[in-house]
Amino acid sequence: MAGEQMKPVASLLLVLNFCMYVIVLGIGGWAMNRAIDHGFEIGPDLKLPAHFSPIYFPMGNAATGFFVTFALLAGVVGAASTISGLSHIRSWTVRSLPSAASAATIAWTLTVLAMGFAWKEIELHVRNAKLRTMEAFLIILSVTQLLYIAAVHGVRSPT
Repeated sequence: MAGEQMKPVASLLLVLNFCMYVIVLGIGGWAMNRAIDHGFEIGPDLKLPAHFSPIYFPMGNAATGFFVTFALLAGVVGAASTISGLSHIRSWTVRSLPSAASAATIAWTLTVLAMGFAWKEIELHVRNAKLRTMEAFLIILSVTQLLYIAAVHGVRSPT
């Protein structure tokens, strides 16, 4: 059956995507923690800079704050979508497809949004190696998550 041939592909992509989302969460968590610890410090006699942004990240450029924020959202939703994905892979029926496909599609759209900010960050040039790694993972995830969505649709209804 053609649907059963896609099950190992979907399983591999699910595990791969989960691992990459966890790595994105680790790097994004580091970046957020660093921004909180080393962001703007305003004393009683100091004024806010003219171009103050509440999303300021000292290790990147103007796009870094948005990139990290949306990468964290994509990472959380992507990792969580593997729960319904695992359930679907275990049963591999048409009945389990909607929840797995919906969660994966939401994770993919957030990943593509974060990837857009990654491209903007790349265009602005100033960033460190960890941010470059997270950019690469999100660009790869935007493709592998889409492939996973296509693979889970390989389920066939019983005839």
